[in-house]
Parts: sequence; structure tokens; C-alpha cells
Amino acid sequence: MSTEESKDEGLDSPAQFRAAEYVRMSTEHQQYSTENQADKIREYAAHRGIKIVKTYADSGKSGLNIGGRLALQQLIKDVESGAADFQIILVYDVSRWGRFQDADESAYYEYICKRKNIQVAYVAEQFENDGSPVATIVKGVKRAMAGEYSRELSAKVFAGQCRLIELGYRQGGPAGYGLRRTLLDQTGSVKSELARGEHKSLQTDRVILMPGPDDEVEVVLQIYRWFTDGALTESEIAFRLNQQGVHTDLGRCWTRATVREVLSNEKYIGNNIYNRRSFKLKKLRVENTPDMWIKKKVRLRP
Repeated sequence: MSTEESKDEGLDSPAQFRAAEYVRMSTEHQQYSTENQADKIREYAAHRGIKIVKTYADSGKSGLNIGGRLALQQLIKDVESGAADFQIILVYDVSRWGRFQDADESAYYEYICKRKNIQVAYVAEQFENDGSPVATIVKGVKRAMAGEYSRELSAKVFAGQCRLIELGYRQGGPAGYGLRRTLLDQTGSVKSELARGEHKSLQTDRVILMPGPDDEVEVVLQIYRWFTDGALTESEIAFRLNQQGVHTDLGRCWTRATVREVLSNEKYIGNNIYNRRSFKLKKLRVENTPDMWIKKKVRLRP
């Protein structure tokens, strides 16, 4: 998030109105970069004698809801509190204001501004947001289209992720104790090991799980032996590991829960599982039934 005062540049005539610009970019293409949005907004402002006095920017933020969009939250807060020293909010287009799944939510935030006599202008749209019947209809359609775009994109991304799982590739999440995420190129050759928090940089690269260091692999095998042959409980196994000075992949002491993760997660027997939980379109997290899981048996490469 960033909010900053803007300099008086590019205006050939005295400003008639004071405006704030709002720009947002999630992870979409360069077309929607915050710089490109700002260029279009400033061109619009210059032609109309509008002075941009403040910038609100949400970079790398989804438009599905207002959560996490700190700049938009601050903008609405400034408007409601009366701290806004501008009469217009300039936005690139309807989708940059948000791809809200409920079009009424998008209208609600705009109405908050309108109630304070602050207009929202969408500079790249082919209609003037002047409250006319035509503008109202077109804007409503645009809002619905923005939300539908996100739904269609979500379905396509999910289908692509399921396909990669079926091909034996890893989709997100830490490797876990005794395992490592490994990067493959488009030919299937090993490129490098990914450290915790690292991500692939090329779209054609793929990630798989491979056994980690020998000492960690031996600990995992020992956990299974203690549980199956020694009939130790998860708490007893955790106690033994801590007594031996063994730490988890996060460098912490073992607990009943971390031992259970090793004993129950099917990735340790080579099963690649996806879609056990759903969190689509920023809605509530859902625990899916096993019949909805995507599962693929893979061989953990030595």
C-alpha cells in the first residue's frame, strides 16, 4: 500500500478540481501495471484541468474484496471522516475499483464517496460516470463482468492446477520434514532445490518433492518404526525426538501434532493430493470430502 502527495506537473491551466487517484494491480499483465494506470489517469486529469493531490496505491492486491487493500480502506476512511481534500477520485476502470463478487459491494463503496459529494471517475471507460440512466446500466454490467472474469479465471486456474497434480507435480505448500521441493525445467531435468519461501521464476518450470538429507529421512523412518513396531503414541515419539535434540523443519521442538503430520500425510508414501480444502474467490475455507480430492501416486526421486 502507498498513499502519497502528488506534485503539480503536466498542467497547462489552473486546476478547477482537486482529485485523488486510486491504482491497483494484482498479478495481472503489464496492461494493468500501476504506472500505466497512473499515466492514463494523469492524461485524463491534464485534459480536464484537474489537479491530482493524492495517490492511493494497492500493489499486488486482489480485487475480490476490500480485505488486504489497505490503500482503498484508507481512501474510504478519509472520505468518511471528512479528511479528504479532494472532490474527485480517478480510477483507471471499473475492474481496478474491484472485481467484487457481489456487484452491490462495488456500488456501496462508490456510494460512500458520492454521499460525501466526491465523484468516482473511471478514466478508461467509454462512459461518463454522471449518474445518467445509460451510465448506470453500463456501469452495472461492467461490475458484473468484472466479477465474472474472476470466477472464470478461478475455474481455469483450478483446472490447470489439477492437471499438474495428475502429472505428478507439486502445487504449493511447504515440503515438510524429510522432504525437499525440487525445481525441474521443461524437459524434466533437475535444476535446483527450492529453499523455504522460494518460488519458481519461469512459468514452464515445475516443482516436485524429493527426499531430503539422509539424517532427516532416517528420522522419518524411525518415527514410523516407533509407531508401528514399538506401539509408541505420538506424544511419546515427540518426547523421544526432543530428548535426542532433533528439531522439526521449522527448527522447533516436536509436538503430538507435528508427529501426526509425518504419520498421516500421504506425501510420505508418494501420494500427491490436492483440493482437500477450498478457498476460492476469497470465500470461506471449505474442507472437501475425499471424493473431491485430486490424487496421484508418484515416485519420490532419490
